Amino acid sequence: MAETLPHPTRPTGSWRDRRLPTAERVADLLSRMTVEEKAAQLVGYWAVSARPGEEVAPLPDDFGEPPPLDDVIKAGLGQLTRVFGTAPVPPAEGAARLRELQARVAAGNRFGIPAIAHEECLTGFMTHTATVFPCPLAWGATFDTELVEEMAGAIAASMRRVGVHQGLAPVLDVTRDPRWGRTEETIGEDPYLVGRIGTAYVRGLEGNGIVATLKHFAAYASSRAGRNMASAALGPREYADIVLEPFLLALREGGARSVMAAYVDVDGVPATADERLMTRLLRDELGFTGIVVADYFGISFLESMHGVAGSPGESAALALRAGVDVELPTIRCYGAPLVEMVRRGAIPEEHLDRSVSRVLALKCELGLLDEATDGTADGAVDGVPAGGAVDGVRPDDIIDLDPPAHRELARRIAEASVVLLANDGVLPLRAGRVAVAGPLAAEPRAMLGCYAFPNHMTARFPDLPFGVEIPALADALRAELSGAEVEVTAGRDVLVADDADIDAAVAAARRAEVCVLTLGDRSDLFGRGTSGEGCDAESLALPGRQAELADAVLATGTPTVIVLLAGRPYALGGLVDRAAAIVQAFFPGEEGGPAVAGVLSGRVEPSGRLPVSVPHGPGGQPATYLHSRTGGPSRWSAIDPTPLFPFGHGLTWTRFAYDALEVDPSAGTDGTVRVSATVRNTGDRPGTEVVQLYLGDPVCSVVRPVRWLAGWVRVRLEPGAAARVEFTVHADRTSFTDLNLRRVVEPGRIDVAVGGSSADLPLQGSFTLTGPERVLGPDRVLTVPVEVTPC
Repeated sequence: MAETLPHPTRPTGSWRDRRLPTAERVADLLSRMTVEEKAAQLVGYWAVSARPGEEVAPLPDDFGEPPPLDDVIKAGLGQLTRVFGTAPVPPAEGAARLRELQARVAAGNRFGIPAIAHEECLTGFMTHTATVFPCPLAWGATFDTELVEEMAGAIAASMRRVGVHQGLAPVLDVTRDPRWGRTEETIGEDPYLVGRIGTAYVRGLEGNGIVATLKHFAAYASSRAGRNMASAALGPREYADIVLEPFLLALREGGARSVMAAYVDVDGVPATADERLMTRLLRDELGFTGIVVADYFGISFLESMHGVAGSPGESAALALRAGVDVELPTIRCYGAPLVEMVRRGAIPEEHLDRSVSRVLALKCELGLLDEATDGTADGAVDGVPAGGAVDGVRPDDIIDLDPPAHRELARRIAEASVVLLANDGVLPLRAGRVAVAGPLAAEPRAMLGCYAFPNHMTARFPDLPFGVEIPALADALRAELSGAEVEVTAGRDVLVADDADIDAAVAAARRAEVCVLTLGDRSDLFGRGTSGEGCDAESLALPGRQAELADAVLATGTPTVIVLLAGRPYALGGLVDRAAAIVQAFFPGEEGGPAVAGVLSGRVEPSGRLPVSVPHGPGGQPATYLHSRTGGPSRWSAIDPTPLFPFGHGLTWTRFAYDALEVDPSAGTDGTVRVSATVRNTGDRPGTEVVQLYLGDPVCSVVRPVRWLAGWVRVRLEPGAAARVEFTVHADRTSFTDLNLRRVVEPGRIDVAVGGSSADLPLQGSFTLTGPERVLGPDRVLTVPVEVTPC
C-alpha cells in the first residue's frame, strides 16, 4: 500500500467541518480550487486497464491511452472505475487494492479528497465470486417490488463491504422493440411496471448506502429497428408518457442520487449534449439535485459517432453545458481539453463550478470530505467506512460475496420469475423416462445475462471459472427428478449449426416418455452472443436453427416441454399448438437451473407473469400492448399484431375466477375512485394470482393506448379461498401529455378492467371524471395503492 503523507500545501477550512450544511462546505472548498482541481473532480479513471486482450467495450476512434494515474491525481480525481469489475480479483484483494488506490488519490491532491468508486450491479455486484441474481426482465416477471428491494439491499451490502460507493443500475428503459440486444436489461414494456420495480431496486441500493444510477436517460431503448445506439424516433408525447415516467417515479419515490445520460440522439440531438433534457427537464422541472454521469465514452462519442463536435474540447463544452457532470469511464474530454476551453473562455467557469458543486455535494454526503488520519474518509455506517476505505482487510482474507442468504434470495427471485406460458397437463412432470435436449440443456451460462461477471468477461478470460456455482438445467433436473430416468443430449452451439445436434435430440426424444427441449439465448457483448449489449436481432425468430430443431423434436410425437432461457421474447406461433407445455425464464441467475427444474417437477408453483408480450410471428415491427386502436388488428391491414401471449400472462397449477366488481361512479378531476373486485381460487392447489387493473380513455383530445396498467397486486390463495382487492385510483393516474405538451387530467369517462393479464379481463366497468381540465406538475400522484382483504 502506498504511504499516505501530508501534502505540503494541504489547506484546511470550514469544508472539513461535518457540523456545517453541505452547501456551505462545498462553497468553501470550491472557492479554494484551481480550474485544474475543479476539472479533476469531473473525471473517472479506469485504474485497472481494460487491456490486455479483447477490450471490455469498443473504444472510440483515436481514443488513445489516458495519462498515468499519478499524473492525473495531482489535481484530484472524481471517480475510480470498476476496480472489481474489469478483471477477476478475489474480494479481499480487490478491497485492499481499492484502499491502496484511494490512499494514492488522497495523498496526491492538495485537499486529500478520495474518489467515488463505482461498479456495475445490474444482476448483482458485477465482480468475480459475487452472487449472480436474475436479470431485470426476470425482476419484471415477478411483479414483486418487495422481493426486488430485498435483492438490491443484498447487492448494496456486498458493495459497501468492500468499499464501493455507487452502482450503475437500474436500467429504466421501457421495452419498445425487443429486437434490441439490451432488452434483457429492461424490466418490461409497461412504464408503470418499470417504474415501480425500478423504484424498489433504487430504494434497496440507496437505503443501504449505495448511490443508485438511473439509466439510460433517455429513450435509449427506442432506437430505430432495435439497433444499439441508433437514433430514436419518437414524438414528444410518447417521450413524456412512456419513456420519462419510470425516471420520475424512481427519482421522487426512490431517491436516486445519480442519472446516466443515454447514448442515443432524439430528433438529431444526442442526450449527452441536450441541455433541454439534462438541465431544463431533469433539474428545473423534475427537481433532481444529484450528479449526471456520462455513459462510458459517451462524451467522446459526440465527436466520434454523432459528429456534433470536432474535438475533445468541443465535446466537453457541449456535454458540460448540457449538464453532464462526470466523464466516464476514464479521462479524455474533461481533462486538459476542458481546462483549455475554460481558460480561453469557450466554456463559462460557472458551468464548471455548477458540476463540481454537485460532485462535491455527493462526496460530502458519502463522507469523502471528512478528515481522516490516512487521507481517506471516516464516518462509518454499520461498521463500514463511508469513504470506502476498508480498514484492516488483507489481500489473503476471505470475503464471501455469495453467502447462503444471498443464494437463497437469488433462488426465491428466480422461482418467482418463471412464467408458465402453456400447459396441456404434462406439467408437473411425473417419474419416467425424460429426455433433456437442446443447445442450452447443459450450459450454465444460459442462466446469465451479459452484465453477469462470467458472461461479461468471457472474451477476455475464456478459461475463467464462474466463481459461483451455477447448475445447468440438466443437472438441476436430474437432482429434482430423483426417481426418473433422465437422459441428457446437449447441443454444442446456441445457433444449432450442426445437423448432428438435431439428430441426437430427435433420437433422445423418441426414447423418452417426455422431452424437455431447451431453447433461447447465450448472452454476451457486441455481437458475440444472441442477446446482450450490441447483440441486436434482425427479427424475433428463435436464434439460428432452433426453430428447425424444435420442429424435428415435436414431429416425433413425444410430449415436449419447451423451456426458453432467453433475454427477449421470441416468436412461438409455429410451436405453441404442438408443444405440451412452454416455460419462459428470462436469464434467471445462478439459482435459475434449480428454479426452472422446480417448476417442471411441481415443487415450485409458477407465479411469474410476462413483463413483455410474446409474438406470434418474427417479422415486421414488434409492438407492445400499449397500442392505440389503429395499432391493433383491423380490416385496414393484413397484419394482425395480436400477441401469442399478452403482457401480464402466466399460468399456475390452479385456476382463478373474478366477480363482484365495484367502481365508484364518479370523482372530480382531482379526486380518487375506488375499484374493488373479488378473486377466488377455484382449483384444488394453492396458487398466486397477480390481479391487474387497467384503465382506458375512450374519448380524448390526443390518441391514447387502448388500455394501460394502473395497478397490480400478488394474491396468494388456498384452494377455495377468496380475497377482496381494492385499488384507490387518483385522477392523476389518467393524466397524459396534451396538444400543448402539458400534463393534464381531462374530464370524461374512464374505462376500468380487472383480470389476470392485459388480454384476460373478465371484469369491465367505468367511472366519470367531472369538473374542469386540470394541469399537473411534477408533484402529481404517481401510484395506485391497493389493499387485500381475505373474504
